[in-house]
Amino acid sequence: MALDPEQLGQSKADLAETLRTMRKRAGLSQVRLALRCNMSQSKISKIETAEITPNLVDVELILRAVEAPKQLVAEITSLARLANTAWEPIRSSFRRGLEKRQAELAGLETEAKELRYFLPAMITGLLATPEYIRASLEYSPGDTSKTVARKLERQAVLYDTTKCFTFLITEQAVRWAVVPPPAMAVQIDRLTSLSHLPNIRMGLIPLGTIISRGPMNTFTVYEDRLATVETFTGRTVFRDSRDIAEHLELFKQYEQKAQFGGAARTLLQEWASLYR
Repeated sequence: MALDPEQLGQSKADLAETLRTMRKRAGLSQVRLALRCNMSQSKISKIETAEITPNLVDVELILRAVEAPKQLVAEITSLARLANTAWEPIRSSFRRGLEKRQAELAGLETEAKELRYFLPAMITGLLATPEYIRASLEYSPGDTSKTVARKLERQAVLYDTTKCFTFLITEQAVRWAVVPPPAMAVQIDRLTSLSHLPNIRMGLIPLGTIISRGPMNTFTVYEDRLATVETFTGRTVFRDSRDIAEHLELFKQYEQKAQFGGAARTLLQEWASLYR
């Protein structure tokens, strides 16, 4: 399925209108449809007015209840998948202020109990030193001091032992010189320190590890509810259970190739020594 950013914004309204039209064609009231789908009438109403976006299970129940023609089921299911995908351009973050994006990320991190991060290119702000964070924001317009502060505040979540974090980091990401050599050594030392926390699993994938599937993008999976994929120009947010499952499977493949514990810390020490 091609993801056109303009379509992503319109798809929710299209899906709501399509489901509403099909209900009416089936001669069903919202109350009767709700009973057939084992949903509340208020939920049906919010789906039809695009106040909430139904997941694929909800859509399948509704299509079955209205006896949708088979030729339309695939089309509407694709529309539902599109509606569960959001494109967030970096330009809009610049306009609103990057510190507000940090508040959104903090909200996701607060809600989730199990978080998985695949980092093929750079170290995430959760694991970064202040100097690394400041350097990574050099490309951003305006005053980034508030964003730096918010990123550092977010790091407190790492010490919440009710949460489980798994970070898969390639050698490329660890050794990419965002800051001068002495500061890079400190940054790598911080990874070593954080790897000792009981709720953090730090997995490293050294160069030369044979993995047939290339590391195309940074991505994060929040439990089994949401996945985000980052690019230079923005990020795509997936809420479709199939997209989330695919990212979880991809994460598992990389995880099986990663080195953890003492082996990972030995690698980090070697890489830090290269910058000293």
